[in-house]
Amino acid sequence: MSELHLLAPPPWREYALLDTGGGARLERFGSYTLVRPDTQAIWPVTLTEQEWLRADATFAKARGGDDNPGHWVARRQLPEQWPLHYDNLAFWVRPTPFRHTGIFPEHSAHWPWLADVLARCPRPSVLVLFGYTGLTSIYAAAHGAAVTHVDASKPAVRWAQDNQRLSGLEAAPIRWLVDDVGKFVAREIRRGHHYDLIVMDPPVFGRGPKGEIWRLNEHLPELVTQCVQLLSDQPLGLLLNAYATNVSALTLYNLVTAAFSRRSGSTSAGELTLREERSGRLLPTALYACWSDVLHPHQLQSGLL
Repeated sequence: MSELHLLAPPPWREYALLDTGGGARLERFGSYTLVRPDTQAIWPVTLTEQEWLRADATFAKARGGDDNPGHWVARRQLPEQWPLHYDNLAFWVRPTPFRHTGIFPEHSAHWPWLADVLARCPRPSVLVLFGYTGLTSIYAAAHGAAVTHVDASKPAVRWAQDNQRLSGLEAAPIRWLVDDVGKFVAREIRRGHHYDLIVMDPPVFGRGPKGEIWRLNEHLPELVTQCVQLLSDQPLGLLLNAYATNVSALTLYNLVTAAFSRRSGSTSAGELTLREERSGRLLPTALYACWSDVLHPHQLQSGLL
């Protein structure tokens, strides 16, 4: 019997979800408050219009859809980047033309579990696929892992390397690779390489560095199956996050459970959320599925679906 869960991250000192509603979210990143569109937030806002209008910048969508770059409308001058801290780590916030900031606080809902499983292995090897700006890669390295980070975007990998330096982890064993994930995984299988833990955050659609096409519904099943082959004989687990709006958490649960049908362990799945600072209301942000023989902690609600 499957159980689907809601996960929310532990509090960040310098990040807060202030309010949501009306198709947008109001967030604080350090000293700056930003308004970004969010198609999930179709309910009414809680804070007043004046509180929303005091935001330092609001993202304006481009005409023609989300695939086209938009722009930020600022009440006061925003720096090109500023640091955001989590415990002893630090990451650069950079407002992009596609509304993202390079920071996904909801991913840290997995980090207590990640620290737990990494502590079970003296020198764990971790593969991070579609790693973007490297927050999970840096967190894993800070907890003793040797990390291989793969992303098709050279600017994203440079941003991740900047985050590594900002966190003071220049000497940490992180291998940064600009590559097509599918081709890289296939090569690793042929080479006979293995990893103790695999984390992936695939987009709905993407392009590799040489124009390779990625479509989540089409390519994810094969990738998950290949990743099972890449895991070591005593693996720590596989963690899959997805921002897909056309699949459900149950879809990911079934996919991962089927892929690991010949291995011991269990699958948990559900939604990643962010909790509003004042009201406590949860904003759904992403889906996840996790296979491991170590139960995923911090489950807010079980049997949700």
